[in-house]
Amino acid sequence: MPELPEVEVVRRGIDAWATNRTISRVDVLHARSIRRCEGGAPELRVALEGDSFRCASRRGKYLWLPLTRTKDQALVVHLGMSGQVLMQPPSEADETHLRVRVRFADDDREMRFVDQRTFGGMHVDEVLDGVPSSITHIARDPLDPDFDAAATVRAIRHKDSEVKRVLLDQSVVSGIGNIYADEALWRSSINGRRRGSALTSAQVRTVVSNAREVMLEALAQGGTSFDSLYVNVNGESGYFERALDAYGREGEPCRRCGAAIRREAFMNRSSYRCPRCQRAPAS
Repeated sequence: MPELPEVEVVRRGIDAWATNRTISRVDVLHARSIRRCEGGAPELRVALEGDSFRCASRRGKYLWLPLTRTKDQALVVHLGMSGQVLMQPPSEADETHLRVRVRFADDDREMRFVDQRTFGGMHVDEVLDGVPSSITHIARDPLDPDFDAAATVRAIRHKDSEVKRVLLDQSVVSGIGNIYADEALWRSSINGRRRGSALTSAQVRTVVSNAREVMLEALAQGGTSFDSLYVNVNGESGYFERALDAYGREGEPCRRCGAAIRREAFMNRSSYRCPRCQRAPAS
């Protein structure tokens, strides 16, 4: 699943290519991708056609595109497991898993929502205090200018749950997924199964700081691409995968101590750690 850096790369691409252009036509090719639109495709067309996107915004892994004419509404986009937003020339052949197409009056690049697994989607939502109502429960992320690191540290330390589980809880801190949680914990020399309540404030601050730093580094390299499912709006892959220290490196030597990186099952996912630098908590 795309995490914060990958979604931010997509947001920047949409902001550069799709804003301040009059929408001329919306084509829905798969109803599941707009399942949150109660009125289906007609609702989406009525909301978007003739209007334009003012900008592209993001909180955690959610994107929203505020509308110009209807200022209290926005198009909300979530990429799910395999969603892509591509800006393609109208002459470009349709992608196999094209679900929604947004065309513009200037006949320049159109916005295409492509989603192989159809876990992602888009819908029009009311904006409340600058945020769509459907994502007000999502916490701010470490790259948000208004992110409160101290409050996040307190929230994590009040959780009697494994710290990695807390990092993945989007109501506590958003945008951190499996990859960057493993990377932040490796950098902090902390085992993800340690409980948030058992960590010191300094340890939690280090984890949160490292999560921010690793995501900034990933953002600078276009995100992390393990397969063709994550690409930017021009169809290009990110290359931060080459710089990962823990995630996906099972059996490879830890870059800090040389021990073989270990893969473990965690919340129906794969979790990676160094058994020497990130020792398991006492049972």
